[in-house]
Amino acid sequence: MAETTPVKVALIDDHPVVLAGIESWYAASERPIAVTAKGPGLSVATSGPGRDADVVVLDLQLAHGVPAYPELRQLVAGERQVIVYTMQDSQETALTCLDLGAFTYLTKAEGERHLMAATLAAADCRPYTPPALAGAFGSDARKGRPTLTPREVEVLLEWFQSESKAMVGASLGLSVRTVNTYLERVRIKYANAGRAGGCKA
Repeated sequence: MAETTPVKVALIDDHPVVLAGIESWYAASERPIAVTAKGPGLSVATSGPGRDADVVVLDLQLAHGVPAYPELRQLVAGERQVIVYTMQDSQETALTCLDLGAFTYLTKAEGERHLMAATLAAADCRPYTPPALAGAFGSDARKGRPTLTPREVEVLLEWFQSESKAMVGASLGLSVRTVNTYLERVRIKYANAGRAGGCKA
């Protein structure tokens, strides 16, 4: 993505002051970031201008009082780059969000610098691990890690059988950028399980 082309973001949060604050941070970004849609519900990112956003920033605690896992699942199923941005500083919640396919997990306490960096990384399909998430990775003792999502498994298996990422994309109906995103997520999960996979071999 050219640096002169604004990164388009959809913001899902039920607190107007949070939406206004994030939008002001983005407005001050050296590299242009444009909020194309904002509001309290999933439709912000699935209809209207938000459909074409490069990145979706999702508050995990919306008005209904339970974690917005169904919303996250739906966005990931639509192959969206989702940054979970929440007050909840929980290892289990962070890892659950990644298992569901979130691009990354940020606590609101981590602030402007990390949200800006994560947004640009998501737009460019580069991995980004903020401090809270790194801590969750480092202390994850759940049995059987790494856990890959069904789509990650599908992309990984197709990549093993293909000569190029372009062929993977053609076979699965994905862009090369999206294929790279899935493979980066798989690499990160394996690396954090002590099984680094820096190349296809």
